[in-house]
Amino acid sequence: MSYSVDVNVLLYATDRSSPYYRPAREFVIGRANDPDIFCIAWLTVMSFLRISTHSRIFDAPLTPSEALGNVTALLALPRCRTINEGERFLDVYREVTGDTPIRGNLVPDAHLAAVLREMTKLPAMRDRSAVRSSVSASAR
Repeated sequence: MSYSVDVNVLLYATDRSSPYYRPAREFVIGRANDPDIFCIAWLTVMSFLRISTHSRIFDAPLTPSEALGNVTALLALPRCRTINEGERFLDVYREVTGDTPIRGNLVPDAHLAAVLREMTKLPAMRDRSAVRSSVSASAR
């Protein structure tokens, strides 16, 4: 089995002021002993580097060296794999989003769902359901 996370989990795991710091950090640290494949999209990596070093977002942002060090350590885990868009990405993105209007902050979630769908060959309906769940959750 394989799974992925969006950038928020990685950001929470480094932001000691976040109420999610402890569970996110424990989750990330736990990847070292997890038997499943942990997939991380390059989009997620680049978003982490951009956001975690941004002084307008964090009172104490990471230095570029610290952020890159965190990414390097994560990617060095034995069952961590990077994933990226393939040649069919846009078609898969259309399949994943279906009738769901995706805009604003949901675009990265749909992007990640489409990359996972394309790379793992999961049925499109599963991804559409995940995107719809994300849309419903964010509307609350």
